[in-house]
Amino acid sequence: MIKPDKWIRRMVQEHRMISPFVDRQERDGKISYGISSYGYDIRISDEFKIFTNINSTVVDPKTFDPNAFEDFKGDVCIIPPNSFALGRSVEYFRIPRNVMTICVGKSTYARCGIITNVTPFEPEWEGFVTLEISNTTPLPAKVYANEGIAQVLFFESDEECQFSYEDKKGKYQAQDGIILPKV
Repeated sequence: MIKPDKWIRRMVQEHRMISPFVDRQERDGKISYGISSYGYDIRISDEFKIFTNINSTVVDPKTFDPNAFEDFKGDVCIIPPNSFALGRSVEYFRIPRNVMTICVGKSTYARCGIITNVTPFEPEWEGFVTLEISNTTPLPAKVYANEGIAQVLFFESDEECQFSYEDKKGKYQAQDGIILPKV
């Protein structure tokens, strides 16, 4: 059996699965990122869309109003109380046809009431990851750009899937920025 960290390194070499790839756990005064025992801790970039309700918008995933967000670029994003922001990963992913992932938020943020939500990366999905970061507290919350935000766990199948995300022409394929909901 291949050790999980060696498996991830092999997938990066064979499929360019994660780019840029950090082959160790970086922490020095930062929220950790890079390879871990059974996964990879991704970073959030310095680009954010912060939810605002200045237009009294109704949140509707079928007809999402892009004016409900304020664009922000910087080293620290302040998320308003009981609100959320969207961000994107620093890393670009290319998921092999026999791999599925689950992504969960980092405990450092979770312990502060900051929850990161990401849907699974399906086989043959590729792109930058759009991340939803919720501030569940009644106070403003800081998120640090270019530091760890979530951990990706990889699950390899013994065989390839019948229909991949690419086969289905998935609507979020090859996303290159923070992508809002689509129908």
